[in-house]
Amino acid sequence: MARTSDPSSAKPLQAAGQTLLHNLRHFARSKESEIEEVCKAHYQDFILAVDDLRSLLSDVDSLKSALSDSNSKLQFVAGPLLASLDYYLEAQTVSQNVHLALSQIAICIKLMELCARTNHHLSSGKFYLALKCADAIESEFLDKTPSSTLKAMLEKKIPEIRSYIERKDYVSLLGVTLRRYGYPVDALLDVLSKHRDKYHELLLSDCRKQTAEALSADKFEQMLMKKEYEYSMNVLSFHLQTSDIVPAFPYVAPFSSTVPNCCRIVRSFIEDSLEFFDVVKKYLDRLLSEVLDGALVKLINTSVHGVSQAMQVAANMAVMERACDFFFRHAAQLSGFPLTNARDKAEEMLSGLLKEKVDGFMTLIENVNWMADEPIQNGNEYVNEVIIYLETLVSTAQQILPTNVLKRVLQDILSHISEQIVGALLSDSVKKFNVNAVTGIDVDVRLLESFADSQSTLFTEGEVSQLKIALAEARQLINLLLSNHPENFLNPVIRERSYNALDYRKVMIISEKVKDSTERLFGTFGSRGTRQNQRK
Repeated sequence: MARTSDPSSAKPLQAAGQTLLHNLRHFARSKESEIEEVCKAHYQDFILAVDDLRSLLSDVDSLKSALSDSNSKLQFVAGPLLASLDYYLEAQTVSQNVHLALSQIAICIKLMELCARTNHHLSSGKFYLALKCADAIESEFLDKTPSSTLKAMLEKKIPEIRSYIERKDYVSLLGVTLRRYGYPVDALLDVLSKHRDKYHELLLSDCRKQTAEALSADKFEQMLMKKEYEYSMNVLSFHLQTSDIVPAFPYVAPFSSTVPNCCRIVRSFIEDSLEFFDVVKKYLDRLLSEVLDGALVKLINTSVHGVSQAMQVAANMAVMERACDFFFRHAAQLSGFPLTNARDKAEEMLSGLLKEKVDGFMTLIENVNWMADEPIQNGNEYVNEVIIYLETLVSTAQQILPTNVLKRVLQDILSHISEQIVGALLSDSVKKFNVNAVTGIDVDVRLLESFADSQSTLFTEGEVSQLKIALAEARQLINLLLSNHPENFLNPVIRERSYNALDYRKVMIISEKVKDSTERLFGTFGSRGTRQNQRK
């Protein structure tokens, strides 16, 4: 039999299910509320933490800015302090160096005083005191001497002083012994002195004859040496070389045969005088100053004609000057250059002959147009000819003359040219001149100054400046004539600074020759200078 559903029994079940579902929903809502409360609580803490972090970040920025400001202020304050510290450390180092230098100088001063005292005692014959000073130098100062050169000299000279005094002591003892035994010592000393003087007079006479023969045989030609032994015999043996490098052969020396021949004569004299060594210096001075120097001066005055011969003699004198050092080293003595008269005479003759050549070109200054309509751009004819001659002269002379001799000769010539230029403006043949002519002369002087500058390959910067100073009179006169304020010449301070080479009287004469002087500032200079001169 089939089962049928009972509607009355299904309704309670359905109602119970609805109740359960409602309860579950209510429970879920209650739990959702709890979950929401929990989330809200934790989220609020997170928000507060973020807010705290944001406020902390702002504090960090302000702290960073404060630190940066503090650092800038610290750097600003500490910068001068650090610089002062650097200066202090540098000054401390300099102070230590100066203190060390002063202490060493004090030692050297005391040492030099002792050395001077020793020399004084030696020259005065007070040998005991000299020995005491030498002992003091050796015991107290020798190890403390800061200069190695001075120390080496003392180590060499102190034993020599002791040996010298010992020999003097032996001689003194011999003299005293002879006197006590009744022998007349003074007569013996007189005989020795006369014998010594006679011996050297004979030597001087023989050397005078040899020197005259050597000079008369000179052909005023540079010496040619084909072999190395000739170079050694004529150059190296007298220390005449200018370089340690042996030249290629055949070698043309800058001097003639006079130089080695005279050197041989002097060396022979020194060697023959060694037995009278204490008077070698005296008679060597006489040989060089009286015999050789006198013979050379006589030769220059009587036998030298022309630029080439004068140039060769001047070159010989420069080489002989170097040889004199060898002579006195060879004689174990120090001295100056005793051939000064011959050297000066040779250079004077060479300069005189060259000035005569230059004067031939300077006559072309008469062709200058003193009333030119336009200034000369490339220099007047005379200065171009002079510069060509000077350049040719330098190229030839530098092969023979030492640079110091060539510099002195060129300086003398340029000074002469400057005087000639000023003399031309001063001469009666120039009645008037204008600014264009002065500008042309300015170009001439600039060309001469450029010539001096071009010699920088031969001379030092200071020597080139000396060559330009030789043109000072002409340069300052041109500067004054072209000046917009020539009245500054009347100011003693400015005149001493800018126009010290000018003669006041020459300037007054030349200023009167400026054309249209009444229209220029320079025109007031003449009358103003005249009034000042009258007040003087």
